[in-house]
Amino acid sequence: MFTFKNLLRSLLILLIMSIAVYFAIDAIQNKNNIMSFEEYEPISSLKVEGKEVKSAKFPFVDVHSHQWDMPLKDLNKLVDEMDELNMGFLINLSGSGFGPQAAKDLYLNKSLENIKESKTNRIGLFLNVDFESIDDDDYAETQVAIIRDAVAKGAIGLKIYKSLGLTNKDSSGERIAVDDKRLGPIWEVCGELGIPVLIHSADPFQFWLPKDNQNERWFELKEKPGRYYGESDFIPPFEQIIKEQHTIFKRHRNTTFINAHLGWMGNDLKQLGNHLEEHPNVMTEFGAVIAELGRQPKTARQFFIDYQDRILFGKDLYKKEEYYTYFRVLESDDEYFDYFRKRHAFWKMYGLNLPDEVLKKIYYENALKLFPSIPKDLFN
Repeated sequence: MFTFKNLLRSLLILLIMSIAVYFAIDAIQNKNNIMSFEEYEPISSLKVEGKEVKSAKFPFVDVHSHQWDMPLKDLNKLVDEMDELNMGFLINLSGSGFGPQAAKDLYLNKSLENIKESKTNRIGLFLNVDFESIDDDDYAETQVAIIRDAVAKGAIGLKIYKSLGLTNKDSSGERIAVDDKRLGPIWEVCGELGIPVLIHSADPFQFWLPKDNQNERWFELKEKPGRYYGESDFIPPFEQIIKEQHTIFKRHRNTTFINAHLGWMGNDLKQLGNHLEEHPNVMTEFGAVIAELGRQPKTARQFFIDYQDRILFGKDLYKKEEYYTYFRVLESDDEYFDYFRKRHAFWKMYGLNLPDEVLKKIYYENALKLFPSIPKDLFN
């Protein structure tokens, strides 16, 4: 006879059996020296020349950094670390933070005050604007005024987060496309004021592919399941978002755009080269995607030589020790060395050994042309 007590007993037995099976499998794996991909970290037996590069060969501008605590940050400590890296100038893209406009204004003002009080000329700020108030009658006028005011106070660019095109919604709950024409005045005023727009659209295309043994980003999607978009009813295909981004590049040719993260074309540098040729108002940077360059040193080296006037140095997440890999990839001819984050690269790196004249452009010369307010004497 079925009773709740019998059901409870059966569930308890099933739970005990499941736990027993789990520990049995674990014991078998240990006994047979079986491990997961996540645990596998072999030490290379290769004996090859090379060493860490802890300071850049030339002073450099990092155009892609996030200092989320900028209003309260000890900037003197940050500048000391910059000196160790030979970083001449750092651009904090998250200059306005997040939240309501009043919070953004306060964040930007406090960040600018902190820079002024620290008496440093080594840090610049981008501002951030709102998109989800797009249905307001005075939306474009308001955002244009915010941009003008921020630039007058000292902001040197506009950063667009990936939420535009992915998750930002209008008042009716519809996705706001990157190329929504109501955003046109934002791009236009940046061109008028001579400030660049650094824009991150979409994410790696593998985040839309099946999560199987053919997906290079499988480990990242396992660690960060929220980054998978392949089953979303709201987020469109990768190709659509990228097409929307490229549309605004075409529509607003008087505005300079910095296509972040190599525009997610680091795996196909020929395509990225064609993209730069098609859009003369676009530059790119390699924040968080240096691993794509380090696994194709011959192709990447030639790409840097061919497009040396269109590439900027960017890192993204700020961590001093991670810059060492960037320097080593760009400057050295080392082979088969480690990247610092397995979910981005389970492969090894190789140095591009870029010529000095190319390195100087990537490190600072291109940035000084784009940002005339950066003190040039920092790079003598």
